[in-house]
Amino acid sequence: MSQMTVKAIVIDRNGGPEQLKIVDVVVGDPGPGEIRIRHKALGLNFIDVYHRNGLYTLPMPLRLGMEASGAIEAVGTGVTHLKAGDRAAYASQPPGSYCQARVMPARNVCRLPDAISFETGAAMMLKGLTAQYLLKRTLPQGGLNAGDHVLFHAAAGGVGLIACQWAKALGLQLIGTAGSDAKCALAIEHGAAHAINYSSEDFLARVQEITGGKGVKVVYDSVGKDTWDKSLDCLSPFGLMACFGNASGPAPSFAPGMLGAKGSLYVTRQTLFTHIATRETTQAMADDLFEAVTSGKVKIRIDQRYPLEQVQQAHRDLEARKTTGCTILTL
Repeated sequence: MSQMTVKAIVIDRNGGPEQLKIVDVVVGDPGPGEIRIRHKALGLNFIDVYHRNGLYTLPMPLRLGMEASGAIEAVGTGVTHLKAGDRAAYASQPPGSYCQARVMPARNVCRLPDAISFETGAAMMLKGLTAQYLLKRTLPQGGLNAGDHVLFHAAAGGVGLIACQWAKALGLQLIGTAGSDAKCALAIEHGAAHAINYSSEDFLARVQEITGGKGVKVVYDSVGKDTWDKSLDCLSPFGLMACFGNASGPAPSFAPGMLGAKGSLYVTRQTLFTHIATRETTQAMADDLFEAVTSGKVKIRIDQRYPLEQVQQAHRDLEARKTTGCTILTL
């Protein structure tokens, strides 16, 4: 068995960014169904914050990070879709991408097309696959058709800017919300039909104005507590409230009867890892994402780069909503 020592980010207990520490860890050979990957770039996502602060509870000590790109160094028995030397990228459980190299399950690791750089690959997988399952697999009754209005919160974030572009390619009228005029302009630049600054405007009133009082077929909400109640009121009858994050805190509890009173609404809480539970689904969704990026329909915007050693600052900026687009950690 070959072993090597690499740098990795580990926390011993939940807390603030100060808990993130660089340590030396030993990496060995991949076992059955596993690969060893040497990372080239690492993705930063809000789910990393949830793991760090304990909103999503995981055993300690914990290595953070859910997506990265790199070169395959070795494959274990039973792995047929990858080989040593392949360029690859992933969004995957378990956490642990904040490192120079790792051994991990091969199921969610995909060959990265030559036309996509390692930096783009690291930035796009978790956010791009999230946008894919939202717009293609998390649909209201009757589906979505060209011309339909959808509301997308945090439209200037990593998932949001991808969704703005993809929605435009699908012919949808995406109404984006963001916390500043500059972020709203960014959403419009990337394909949103309308953008609402929720810091200075009532997004419910604006949605009703934009849709002529009809509301939207679906709300895609990663914000949670701060947007939940008004988002429900933005929906048309039989509309779908699709929660996929909690940036402002968990959404409040509610009585199911309220959904009937508001128009026989549907509510769902989605997670990417349910959608990519199988190798086949992962590859199909990744192929759709790769096609959207290589065709130019979706451009991956990387607005922040931090060396791995500055991971604490990266987390501070992410939580303070100082970031736009995608953020990567460099090695």
